[in-house]
Amino acid sequence: MNTKSASERPYLSIGEVLGLLLEEFPDVTISKIRFLESQGLIVPERTSSGYRKFYDDDVERLKYILREQKEKFLPLRVIKDRLETPPDGIERAAPRGIKNVSGSTVAGDPADPASMSGSMTKPSKSHPAARAVKTVNPITDKAPKRPAPPDPSDAVGRPATYGRDELLSLSGLDLEGLLDLERYALVAAHGGHGLYDEHDLAIAEVARGFIDAGIDIRHLKGWKTSAEREAGLYEQRVLPVLRRRSPESRVESNELLDDLADLGSRLRAILIARALGSLRDPG
Repeated sequence: MNTKSASERPYLSIGEVLGLLLEEFPDVTISKIRFLESQGLIVPERTSSGYRKFYDDDVERLKYILREQKEKFLPLRVIKDRLETPPDGIERAAPRGIKNVSGSTVAGDPADPASMSGSMTKPSKSHPAARAVKTVNPITDKAPKRPAPPDPSDAVGRPATYGRDELLSLSGLDLEGLLDLERYALVAAHGGHGLYDEHDLAIAEVARGFIDAGIDIRHLKGWKTSAEREAGLYEQRVLPVLRRRSPESRVESNELLDDLADLGSRLRAILIARALGSLRDPG
């Protein structure tokens, strides 16, 4: 993870974006943002370690989508059409730059009425987040089978907030599947309130995909065992750095973990591709 503070980075993490949105949209969650991504309405960039990078156009796009849903009850398809095709005679303006990403709102010029009303205005070209608006994939009638993957930080330092019924509704998993995940210690309700966190939700979404593909949940325990072994190996490498107990060591350990996680992810992908090669049709 980039260890610079929000005021020093040209982009925001998903948690920081959530903090900006909560004042105006108190019901928004990280899962809601990830759902909008899975539907192709937003396409945030990613670091090599999987962390989302939200720039000013991403934040403004999110705010517009959420306002249209909240105030006009529009379906996502209509909202996307409005984003991509403004009314005749009206030129679509680029969103404004993030002036102060550490505040509770995305601040524009206080004297600018458009900024005060949340309208989209053109960003300063000198701002590091000012760039062309990215294209998004079209929304289809059928939701994609693969949900947008979570950031590694989705549940770090955040309380568990999803009840069982909410987890089942958001993930599409049935109760039997959730009980299987708990039986094999892939997810677990936290604390005394029986709540689940973002990682539990992401695992439930993935488990649903495996079930749809005909893979029984009991086979997923192998991934957990493998991940724990891999994490143990990285822990051996990182602990000596952490024991130095300095601000620099914390930065170094985070960067080292990101590098190791990225290398491990790449190696797994390569090994799987090689192992599956004989099963693929060369034609």
